[in-house]
Amino acid sequence: MTDSKPDYRSTLNLPDTAFPMRGDLPKREPGWIAQWERDGVYQRLRAARAERPKFILHDGPPYANGQIHMGHAVNKVLKDMITKSRQLAGFDALYIPGWDCHGLPIENAIEKKYGRNLSRDDMQAKSRAYAAEQIAQQMADFKRLGILGDWDHPYRTMDPANEAGEIRAFKRVIERGFVYRGLKPVHWCFDCHSSLAEFEIEYADKKSQTLDVGFLCAEPAKLAAAFGLPALDQDAYAVIWTTTAWTLPANQALNLNPELDYCLVDTARGMLLLAAARVQDCLQRYGLEGRVAATTKGKSLAGINFHHPLAAVDPGYDRLSPVYLADYATADDGTGIVHSSPAYGLDDFNSCLAHGMRIEDILNPVQGDGMYAADLPLFGGMQIWKAAPVITDALRRAGRLFATRDILHSYPHCWRHKTPVIYRAAAQWFIRMDEGEGVFTKDKAPKTLRQMALDAIDHTGFYPENGRARLRDMIANRPDWCISRQRAWGVPLPFFLHKDTGELHPRTMDILDQAASLVEQGGIEAWSRVTAEDILGPGDAPHYIKSSDILEVWFDSGSTFFHVLRGTHPEAHHETGPEADLYLEGHDQHRGWFHSSLLLACALEGRAPYKSLLTHGFTVDSQGRKMSKSLGNGVDPLETSKKLGAEIIRLWVASSDYSGDIAGDDKILARVVDSYRRVRNTLRFLLANVADFDPASQAVPLEQMLEIDRWALARTAEFQASVLQHYEAYEFHPVVAKLLIFCSEDLGGFYLDVLKDRLYTTPARSLARRSAQTALWHLTHAMLRWIAPFLSFTAEEAWAHFAPQRAAETGTLFVETYHPVPVPADAEPLLAKWSRLRAIRDEVNRAVEAVRAEGRLGSSLQAWVKLTAPADDLALLSSLGDELKFAFITSRVQLQAGTELAVQVDPAAATKCERCWHWETDVGADPANPGICARCVSNLQGPGETRRHA
Repeated sequence: MTDSKPDYRSTLNLPDTAFPMRGDLPKREPGWIAQWERDGVYQRLRAARAERPKFILHDGPPYANGQIHMGHAVNKVLKDMITKSRQLAGFDALYIPGWDCHGLPIENAIEKKYGRNLSRDDMQAKSRAYAAEQIAQQMADFKRLGILGDWDHPYRTMDPANEAGEIRAFKRVIERGFVYRGLKPVHWCFDCHSSLAEFEIEYADKKSQTLDVGFLCAEPAKLAAAFGLPALDQDAYAVIWTTTAWTLPANQALNLNPELDYCLVDTARGMLLLAAARVQDCLQRYGLEGRVAATTKGKSLAGINFHHPLAAVDPGYDRLSPVYLADYATADDGTGIVHSSPAYGLDDFNSCLAHGMRIEDILNPVQGDGMYAADLPLFGGMQIWKAAPVITDALRRAGRLFATRDILHSYPHCWRHKTPVIYRAAAQWFIRMDEGEGVFTKDKAPKTLRQMALDAIDHTGFYPENGRARLRDMIANRPDWCISRQRAWGVPLPFFLHKDTGELHPRTMDILDQAASLVEQGGIEAWSRVTAEDILGPGDAPHYIKSSDILEVWFDSGSTFFHVLRGTHPEAHHETGPEADLYLEGHDQHRGWFHSSLLLACALEGRAPYKSLLTHGFTVDSQGRKMSKSLGNGVDPLETSKKLGAEIIRLWVASSDYSGDIAGDDKILARVVDSYRRVRNTLRFLLANVADFDPASQAVPLEQMLEIDRWALARTAEFQASVLQHYEAYEFHPVVAKLLIFCSEDLGGFYLDVLKDRLYTTPARSLARRSAQTALWHLTHAMLRWIAPFLSFTAEEAWAHFAPQRAAETGTLFVETYHPVPVPADAEPLLAKWSRLRAIRDEVNRAVEAVRAEGRLGSSLQAWVKLTAPADDLALLSSLGDELKFAFITSRVQLQAGTELAVQVDPAAATKCERCWHWETDVGADPANPGICARCVSNLQGPGETRRHA
């Protein structure tokens, strides 16, 4: 009978942790979310940061309609990562989620379900219930993504306190002199039955018919004189070019540029008035030969009258169109003459008013639903787009159509309905951008709103910086802001207008206060129910009409800083000033929420409501196409959470450069899963090797730690400084990229690889092992905080394994702050030294791999290395003494001087130790331990080996 072979594996300090290799994220994440809610983690965060400086990221409210998509996920995860990284930096980083609840999309949803004939009260009640349902669903979906926030106390623009706050903000804008009422062309959507703000317009291609139309001169003698001719020997026509045939029935003038040259061209179809620069193109388009009879400047033609082109078809068009001078008439295209329908173009409107036309004389036959008024000659009751070919035929029959063709051109569309919009004159309420008088002004702002907004942009930080020019251009060029809408579901404009004069009631400012109080108690429904008599009394009520307009939805969200950050959520009141630290949305919000918030904050307070703006791109597929249902190329965040885990979505967002569009599909997410495994495996190694380590009694003082462990702390501190610098600038993808390299190269490919021998083979309580564990303990502390903003579930899970007592006390890693990594006094030379050693190690590894490829070698530990090195490298290598072999993970390294670095690798002429797997000549020297080397004998039964370097 022989003795069984010793089990040396049982003598090793093998890593041990209950932290599983597999994340099993889809199954386990909901449990962590439930635990966060059960433990009141968000409230614990606030308690942990009481009296600390605040960081306020004000949530741009998503619209309470529909299931969340990947764009929502990107937006919310970015916000969450920022607030968590600021929380870990020691700030009281609040996140109060919000929702935009009023407005047309919800009304549309209700009308689709219940029809268009609902009473105002019914529409409001059903809209409120619908919005509440949508918010509940979206809230659950956002929580599933691991977003920490004050979900118990969100803000909703339909909350009575917020609705009342909006009315009070509106009153203040009036007091500052910015609000006026006017008839003015505004973007109008026939599907919305309402005016639209600039923010609600997007441009898309539209097929239109171009028309060249002749206006017969009504004063030929004046026209001849203007050209220096004695008389005209045939009819003369001013020819216009337009892409909007539907505007021609409302034509009231012609616009010519005063400084352009215009010609009278003699043709077979009469004398044609055209811009000199356009004569040849026009004649070719009309299929005519012509001779220029005379030329003059546009300013010579001012005031000459021409007949409407349909005057001979129907007496209803027997009116004159005078020539007005306007700079916006150019010779870039068309004929150089612009026909003017002042109800349907802002330039036309301004030009006609400037030339003395009265507002009440402006023709406006297009109704809010896109139909011509019934009494319009020839086209009454027709839909304007369908009327266009009918108008063309009428002009052709009248002999006034010179040319027509189809073109595809960029045209404004409603961003909700994707349908073409028009400019249409309507009595609306506006916020004035430039100089002018408002109603009930009592505290006039010192500058125009445009000036204040442009100044505020100069004092705002932008991430990325190119957002500054984009927002500046939009503010610099935008018209006055039309803030009234003709709908039911929204915050009322609590006005009473005199039936005869249209003037506001003299007690309007008090009425606004009264309305705010009513709404605060009973929501907007309370205002809807009151009558003129309730508010004005029986004396005034018969003379006034209660306005049924609402404030447009951008006023709702744009004013939230005023009543959320100043009122309804006291915890969000910022001690360093009235602005939020950050607004964060997609780059389309330069024309949306960023824009409206800026204008309202400047109108109210003369400053921006934010210190910085951060914009992110849209979600696209791997081919760069925007994710959409119609293309079927979207990635559903909820399905992805069920399949891969929300953690993978979070890591994908963190890995992406959000300053551009963010690409995602199954292949991209699969690569993210690989990255996640790399980080998780690194964490697992760290946790497994500090499982038996008590820092209170076993930590090694910094000056007594081994050299490579001190290097590891220096490298960790250097890496952490880089991470925190990126977090300070709201940058995540560089952190993820660097972290993956840190895990694979600094740790897995070097430090942890080198450590294994020391961790596993030296005595459990030895200085050598405890030094390594001390470094790993600090590294784990630091790394859990680095990853926590984006790998929140994994960080929380690992934290519970790493610091179970602390985790049980606080309930979350997020009450902690970034770990203060101890930095050796000689950090710089250490980093430089080990950087060079690693470079040499790479050369050795390459040489070892070459011999392995020849089949002469198994693992690198079977290698004996001869290393020739120049003096500087030789001194560096020699400083590690015999421990150099541990750094290179070989069994022997022999050094010799030379002029260049050279590596010779030979299979070890020795025996493999059964315990440490090094190939040593002293294996079996101890008869009691025939299978192991002298070093292992000492580590097992003697004083143990001494390590200083590696």
